[in-house]
Amino acid sequence: MRTRDVLKTVGAIAAVAALTGASAVPAGPAPVALPDEAALHEQLWSAPASARSAPSAATATELDLGAAVDAIVAAGAIGATARVEVGDEVWADAAGTRGLDRNPPALPHSPFRAASNTKTMIAALVLQEVAAGTWSLDTRIGDVVPGIFPAHPDVTLRELLSHTAGTPYGTDLLLLSHIDDPTSVEESIAVLGDRYPDAEHLAAANAGAWTEPGGFVYSNVAYVALGVALEAATGEQVGDLLRDRIWKPLGMHSTSYPDAPGMRGNALQEAMWDGATWHDLRHFDPSFFSHAGAVVTTTQDLSTFTEALVTGRVVPAELLDDMLTPVSDAPMAYGLGVYRVPDPCEPGAWLYGHDGGAMGTVSVGYTSADGERQVAFAVTGRDASGAATPLYDLNALLVPMLLASCG
Repeated sequence: MRTRDVLKTVGAIAAVAALTGASAVPAGPAPVALPDEAALHEQLWSAPASARSAPSAATATELDLGAAVDAIVAAGAIGATARVEVGDEVWADAAGTRGLDRNPPALPHSPFRAASNTKTMIAALVLQEVAAGTWSLDTRIGDVVPGIFPAHPDVTLRELLSHTAGTPYGTDLLLLSHIDDPTSVEESIAVLGDRYPDAEHLAAANAGAWTEPGGFVYSNVAYVALGVALEAATGEQVGDLLRDRIWKPLGMHSTSYPDAPGMRGNALQEAMWDGATWHDLRHFDPSFFSHAGAVVTTTQDLSTFTEALVTGRVVPAELLDDMLTPVSDAPMAYGLGVYRVPDPCEPGAWLYGHDGGAMGTVSVGYTSADGERQVAFAVTGRDASGAATPLYDLNALLVPMLLASCG
């Protein structure tokens, strides 16, 4: 768990509040180590439509699902773990290995870096504080943590949760502040092992270009800010809040909020393909994502969480509609820390959840609106080459999983 001193962090934020773009973030191209998040999202969002357009008689048997997990590894992924739940029925499988050394094998219960699936959990904590009367969704971030965004104190918690505050993505700016040559693969990969205090995330964002509030701009730094706000308001660290308020009550015993590099035990180790070379990412420091993506979990725990969320066991019912109702429809139907995609099993219905694009892992966790069906997977060995034909097609696994969830 994190050992950050909350007061020290808030003090550091105040110290960097006056930073300007010229002094904090070098100009130039995006670091080569950053995969294309927009391309990832577009690919994953197309899976439900592909599943829905499949012939009505099409089903995905257990044999088909096992073959799909094997095939994504055969195509180039290092490891994969997948899970489909339909009522009390569960299918879970894994293929490949836990790391680049091709040994030992990946397991159905292998933990993985969940990346932006963390955002849904952070949003749940924020809504719990709203339910408790600490804040409203229209509370200004500048009133919660004075000086956090000195030029934009009026952005609200609702805007930060829905990526409509105008905050920049932030992660690209953060990485640029640690490297001299953004075209150097080696340097970009190496600095992923640096420490990235929350104050640095916020300073990079404050120095970057903001957009007008109201428009959807996917932002990691928005969730870093929400995490800082939670710590300032509660006096507790985000990892402890997640453990005590969500993971323990739901029995998510394999989920954690690491504060140091390395994946422990039977976890899936991360690696990135740049089109020519594999890069081992065991040195990756989770502070690079912080509150926007530090969580490590399993497909079982992620499914437990998404089911509990939509059935009102995490966020009070009176706020759940606010969370699940999209604030924006383009490019994605995003609510407050969660988005929806068409349910291929029930015309007019939706699946709710999130995806996670870590530097070396891609993951997804979706649930049906009634909480009866869940799909979750993680694939390690992320292809960041940007090639027209990637190493493997994530939807070659996700589409049959979605079909299988239809029963």
